[in-house]
Amino acid sequence: MKAALPIRHSAPGLVLCAAVAAAALLLERAEILATGKPWLEALVIAIVLGSLVRTLWTPPHTFLPGIDFAARPVLELAVAIMGATVSFGAIAVAGLPLIGSIVGTVIAAIAMSFLIGRLLGLPGKMALLVACGNAICGNSAIAAVAPVIDADSDDVATSIAFTAVLGIGVVIAVPVIAATLHLSAAAGGVLAGLTVYAVPQVIAAAGPMGSAAVQIGTLVKLVRVLMLGPVVTGLSLFLARRRAGATHRQRRHSILTFVPPFIMAFLALAAVNSVGLFPRALADPVHHLSGYLTILAMAGLGLGVDLRSVSAAGPRVVFVVTASLIALGGMAFVTLRLIGLA
Repeated sequence: MKAALPIRHSAPGLVLCAAVAAAALLLERAEILATGKPWLEALVIAIVLGSLVRTLWTPPHTFLPGIDFAARPVLELAVAIMGATVSFGAIAVAGLPLIGSIVGTVIAAIAMSFLIGRLLGLPGKMALLVACGNAICGNSAIAAVAPVIDADSDDVATSIAFTAVLGIGVVIAVPVIAATLHLSAAAGGVLAGLTVYAVPQVIAAAGPMGSAAVQIGTLVKLVRVLMLGPVVTGLSLFLARRRAGATHRQRRHSILTFVPPFIMAFLALAAVNSVGLFPRALADPVHHLSGYLTILAMAGLGLGVDLRSVSAAGPRVVFVVTASLIALGGMAFVTLRLIGLA
């Protein structure tokens, strides 16, 4: 009976979040039917729709527990089971030079983007969200980092909204830049993999350059996605020790003390999948479940955000994200030169 109480209290908000998420999926499907590809993914549409609803209508207090549940625990569950779709062994064929260059690019891009954000006056948490989103995998990285750093809903919504919009611009720009600079298919694929946010978007950006570009672009993107676990784990350790003051007692704690359980679950499932122990029959269902839960969580985040309070930070965030993307593009060309493709 006691266990049923929180569920009953969360039901109105969860139903509202589910309705917003369903509408987002329908709109994404309409995009695919109209243009052949989802230029705006459902998770982006969900947070925008949720924000619009919240701006036009303030949900009664009874809706708040469910909205908060979708925005936090559901999001953490989505990130955790995402690990079952990641394979460490899939990148072994890429070779150490390329892998090392990608890892170095991601780390440098996070540091550079965070520095740009702070220099231009963004709050530390938002600057970190934008930095991780740009450097790793856009919306998914922002969603994974947000609960670790305890980011506000406004910061998460703003970061996702602007990185999503500019991310579409990158998809369009990459093949044009590759053609203008006469890059090879391999070089164009690496450029797409290093700069574009989502795997489907990498395929869209690399597609005009041929199948070889798509293959290497997807591989490079996978390496960037795999950086999500180490980056989030590192942030967890750093922030936890910073809050704790690193006393003698805290230094004796294990990594389990500081790393959130959902990140440990992500890494554990990735390890299980990497050694071939995760059932192949469950791979697609888990992938889809993680995606649907993320969309539900984005609806919850959006429903917690009044766009009128976000708009004040808009232009500055756009400038930071744009400058960060330009810096990431420059680092990508350095990587191309280091591995001999440019």
